[in-house]
Amino acid sequence: MNPYIIATLLFSLGLGTTITFASSHWLLAWMGLEINTLAIIPLMAHNHHPRAVEATTKYFLTQATAAAVLLFASISNAWVTGQWDISYMTHPLPNTLIILALSLKIGLAPLHTWMPEVLQGLDLTTGLILSTWQKLAPFYLFLQIAPMNYTLLIVLGLFSTLVGGWGGLNQTQLRKILAYSSIAHLGWMILVLQFSPRLTLLALLTYFVMTFSLFMVFKFNNSTTLNSLTTSWAKAPALTAMLPLILLSLGGLPPLTGFLPKWMILLELTKQSLALIATLAALSALLSLFFYLRVSYAMTLTISPNNTTGTLPWRLNSHLPSTPLALAASLTTCLLPIAPATMALLAS
Repeated sequence: MNPYIIATLLFSLGLGTTITFASSHWLLAWMGLEINTLAIIPLMAHNHHPRAVEATTKYFLTQATAAAVLLFASISNAWVTGQWDISYMTHPLPNTLIILALSLKIGLAPLHTWMPEVLQGLDLTTGLILSTWQKLAPFYLFLQIAPMNYTLLIVLGLFSTLVGGWGGLNQTQLRKILAYSSIAHLGWMILVLQFSPRLTLLALLTYFVMTFSLFMVFKFNNSTTLNSLTTSWAKAPALTAMLPLILLSLGGLPPLTGFLPKWMILLELTKQSLALIATLAALSALLSLFFYLRVSYAMTLTISPNNTTGTLPWRLNSHLPSTPLALAASLTTCLLPIAPATMALLAS
């Protein structure tokens, strides 16, 4: 694709998110979400592979449905209350419809079924944009609308953590594993959204850093399946040693960065007298941890893959810049010591 076209599409992605961030009117927020969707569609389909075209079509239909429900809910709210302001959502029906529309946009369970299939059809770079940047604008709206139906958010969050754990157990495709990982992490954020928006933002930023690290490792190795990871030990030993730490951080094990948001979310849920919800969320994290360990095993503990030489592609050294990966991997593994300062900031 022409570099000028790519630059224009990336600028449009940023513009759509910025418009949503800057808007207090539902029509402007909806317009920003639509610009976002229309900008990423050419990036998704640019290699003209049938799988990419199929994924692009599924993504467009899903996002168009969510945008239509969002527009209908905002018009209904304006009809009932006479207000187009985002923070003025006093009627329960439009409020619930908007929560469901935004859940469909970001892929919360049970509205998640498009996410693994779409991510599986994309290349790793576009998949990274879909898993990170495309979550920003809907999450901003989640933080703005002050949901009235707290039970709905807790059900969506808990169901997402469970589905994200169960769904990834039998996967061998790395992009589907990343999709289910995204669903599980979004569930954790939604669980605590109504009690501590700042903690939700912390969890979102931490998720972005960890996901960026993992996508960059897979892109560096040009790997899309568990089988293709088995040759990475001979190509990049340091990266092979680093990947289990990134995966365990995503799983939320101490003393890694990923433990910080999960620990603080469980603490907040317990403070809100939701010990049962906190227990179920913690148990669902074990499901996710299992398939992260499977990926670690495939990359680090598998013996020399001499018996599968005929089915593996020839491995060439990657020429991608390693500085962003090194920085992101360091943040993914070493940020837990800032926990006291973070807790003090959230308490202020």
